[in-house]
Amino acid sequence: MRSAQERIIIFTLSRSQNPPSGLKASSGGGRSSGWAGFKAYGATASHLLRRGAVQTFKTILHDEGVTAFWKGNIPAELLYITYGSIQFSIYRFSTQILSPLSLPTSAESFISGAVAGAVATTLTYPFDLLRTRFAAQGPDKVYVSLRSSILTIARDEGFVGFFQGLGAGVGQVVPYMGLLFSAYETLRPPLSHLSLPFGSGDAMAGIMAGVIAKTGVFPLDLIRKRLQVQGPTRMRYVGGMIPVYEKSV
Repeated sequence: MRSAQERIIIFTLSRSQNPPSGLKASSGGGRSSGWAGFKAYGATASHLLRRGAVQTFKTILHDEGVTAFWKGNIPAELLYITYGSIQFSIYRFSTQILSPLSLPTSAESFISGAVAGAVATTLTYPFDLLRTRFAAQGPDKVYVSLRSSILTIARDEGFVGFFQGLGAGVGQVVPYMGLLFSAYETLRPPLSHLSLPFGSGDAMAGIMAGVIAKTGVFPLDLIRKRLQVQGPTRMRYVGGMIPVYEKSV
């Protein structure tokens, strides 16, 4: 017995005038038979709604195989390598420029960190977008390789297509740094005197501050992910119900 939410989603898909482009109508049946093929393909609750990490893990393993858990790994590795090197280089460069101003250490670190994060996010953003798009595609492959993904996005969406959601990505850097430093400075005094088994109180304050900062900017991260899968192929990603967001960069 399907839930009300599942019935609404399937009804919406069945009435859609823009079905996923990867689904073809069978011969002689037109749109209705095409959607019958869609339902046979997987317009079931298990494909449309995945509840919880365990159920998601089982569904991906069953439908796509174990290699699906590494979709987007190559652009992700490129992102990690380039982001870290750019971030630390810009951070050091920024501190050298700000040093003559004799700013408080916390202010200098905050400004340098925000600038480094914004620059690194902007320069490595295409890798982040590719990672998200590869992870979002299901059995119906939107891109068959890294090279084809780059060529397809460049052809269909232009240069700006590689930077969908950049505003939200850069926009979360400054509030993240602010939350991180403020939470750390608030938590460090009461925790610095504690003797903890896995490190000092300072380390625990840093961990807790990171969790608080990440939680605080998570809405912007979600917006960034939603915008990254915009474009002509958005209906072919898992779920197929991604809405259109105007002026997404």
